[in-house]
Amino acid sequence: MDKPLTLPLTEAHLIPNKVRVRRKLLHGLKQATIVLAVIALVIWFGLSVRAGLARNGIAFDMGFLNQVAGFDISEGLVFSSEGLRSFQSSDSNASALLAGFFNTLKVATLAILLSTVLGVFLGMGRLAHNWLVRQLSFGIVELLRNTPMLIQLVFWYFAVVLRMPGLDDAVRWYGGVIFSRQGLFLPGLTLTQSASPAAVWLLVACVGLLAAAFASKRYRDLLCGGSLLSLVVSIAMGFPLTTTTPEVKGFIVEGGISTSPEFVALLLGLTVYTAAFIAEIVRGAILALARGQWEAAAALGMSRGRTYRDVVVPQVFRVVLPAFGNQYISLAKTTSLGIAIGYPDLFNVYGTVANQSGRSLEGVIVVMAAYLVISWSISGAVNLLNRRLVAMGV
Repeated sequence: MDKPLTLPLTEAHLIPNKVRVRRKLLHGLKQATIVLAVIALVIWFGLSVRAGLARNGIAFDMGFLNQVAGFDISEGLVFSSEGLRSFQSSDSNASALLAGFFNTLKVATLAILLSTVLGVFLGMGRLAHNWLVRQLSFGIVELLRNTPMLIQLVFWYFAVVLRMPGLDDAVRWYGGVIFSRQGLFLPGLTLTQSASPAAVWLLVACVGLLAAAFASKRYRDLLCGGSLLSLVVSIAMGFPLTTTTPEVKGFIVEGGISTSPEFVALLLGLTVYTAAFIAEIVRGAILALARGQWEAAAALGMSRGRTYRDVVVPQVFRVVLPAFGNQYISLAKTTSLGIAIGYPDLFNVYGTVANQSGRSLEGVIVVMAAYLVISWSISGAVNLLNRRLVAMGV
């Protein structure tokens, strides 16, 4: 007669419920004590700084944010009653910092997307069968990883961007792309003159619902349906967007999307520098994949490209995602080096505001909080994507 099947007892089964509850309470108490200690330390530091400033006749005041800036920014958008518009010297210091914040977000977002694509290709190139591709990828990655970011940034600005021809002899690519020392000019979308506010808001709602559908699993179908309905109604009311291409007219370029040479240099520097580190992350993750996966794909007659697409990338992506998040956060903070070439990012604008108002401490607190928000947003987005992949079983 067969013996009854018994499950092995774990340590959790041997511990009484009261002991487990007591351990959880002690663990929670320890965590709460640490949090309270950190909060107390921050409060003590803030009070000490405030007392030190008071002894020197300096008051801690955030009122400088409402003062008129009195300086111009080469590029930057602010919100006003008329909508989005370019920053003006008559705007407040808060608007100036907000314009710099938008400039930081703009270059960081584009650099994250481009560096990811370039880094993945370089990482795969490091493992290519072709000797020339493999050695070329190795040389590029080693050169970029072992050269300071600041030196690369100066190189891209002074040796590449400012060495481009002027608008008369600018490099023109297919689709209306213009590249000159005045900057990069791209085809873009703009609001039509007859666009109604309702159609614009419906289009914004369409994009917002799509983003919410990606984040939500339970209401995905409902949100996707609402997004599609918003798009259809927006088109029926007269689609508010139209394409526009840049055209050179004398010494200026009209139409399209215009970017400054400082923006182009910073974007190039951040992209290639971060791509080198992403390439090494990808290469290490691919090498860590079990060799049996490659052999099984080869036994099924799969090509190398299909093996990467259907076997390697789905398994490697979840492994590299946390490391990618660290590189994205580092990239966002490295945008502060744009001050070396005059790009009006958040840190650069803060320097001008601090010199004008004399509120260096208050200003740096605002800047630190802004970078903290950016880093937390990137971390939250990466964690959300990771949870989505786990739920999908990728």
